[in-house]
Amino acid sequence: MAGGEIAVLIPAAGFARRMRGADKLLEPVAGEAILHRQARIAAEAGAARVIVTLPAGGGARASALAGLDVVMVEVPEAGEGMAASIRAGVAAAEGAAGLMILLADLPELEAADLERLMAAWRADGARPILRACSDAGRPGHPVIFPADLFGELARLSGDTGPRPVIAAHGERLREVALPGARAVTDLDTPEDWAAWRARTGL
Repeated sequence: MAGGEIAVLIPAAGFARRMRGADKLLEPVAGEAILHRQARIAAEAGAARVIVTLPAGGGARASALAGLDVVMVEVPEAGEGMAASIRAGVAAAEGAAGLMILLADLPELEAADLERLMAAWRADGARPILRACSDAGRPGHPVIFPADLFGELARLSGDTGPRPVIAAHGERLREVALPGARAVTDLDTPEDWAAWRARTGL
């Protein structure tokens, strides 16, 4: 990849146990499975590569990505938690200058939001850890990590996500506010989805 290019990792190998049997990554948003939607907006935002981690076999989630130019990576050890997806994503992002971790259950993000974050990261010669936040300053997602921290991301374990890397390099953290609560509206349970749909009509 050319210098300054950003790969996007969508971790989609988890079991979403809080959905009690349903699959939140297949929930429709304006008629489009949210996993397909996230991968689509990542591509529209100009990602150099869109990487989606999946459980072994891929299943319905792989089918939901049909028609998109994405790199699908199966994660046999998905039961470990988020770190397994991050390790797989980092390996697939080799050569990128930065890696954006984009959660799949953030239904209000738009391609323009991702473009804004990418542009802010590219414009900062210090190559920060760049994290989206709400317009009220609440920390959220996505988060972009520079390539010099890929090694630390690749050593993560368990279900803590990338927080240990952020904590270890707090001096490099920069936040960019996105409109409203787009960066923090994540839907983990059937009740979350029902309430969100009632509020938005989607």
